[in-house]
Amino acid sequence: MIRAATVHDVTEIRAMIRELAAYERAEEQARATEEQLREALFGAHPAAHALIAEDDDTGTTVGFALWFPRFATWTGRCGMHLEDLYVRPHARGGGHGKALLAALASLCERNGYERFEWWVLAWNEPTIEFYRSLGVELLEEWTVCRLNGEPLKTLAAQAPPVHDTAD
Repeated sequence: MIRAATVHDVTEIRAMIRELAAYERAEEQARATEEQLREALFGAHPAAHALIAEDDDTGTTVGFALWFPRFATWTGRCGMHLEDLYVRPHARGGGHGKALLAALASLCERNGYERFEWWVLAWNEPTIEFYRSLGVELLEEWTVCRLNGEPLKTLAAQAPPVHDTAD
């Protein structure tokens, strides 16, 4: 079963984020707290949304998808960015990942989103093959850019004043 996450799922979502980070060999980078996730998903101005996959027989949580809308300047329309998709190892191959992606595709259709995009690690061949089986287009001509830590602070310190002209 796929359902919208509720505030009661935050502990489980955080646990699965840490499991995903361990699988991706970056556990130390998964620093989000339950409080941060609660605010991001269920606060006054949610920054993201999540779906939960549950085992049909036991009702236990076996996976999640966390996403947010994004705007495409070239098309002038919104799309969806999938930040995390995770199915626990014991439940893989049971159709939960495909069900989560299908539910997200349906949300895209209902909301008039033109694009549904996400990233996948280049070494994660089993997942890449799964995505290919769904007809996903791999945009290999694009490279993800990231600025954080000291380089982010250094560049921010060079910012000119930004004037608000909204009067």
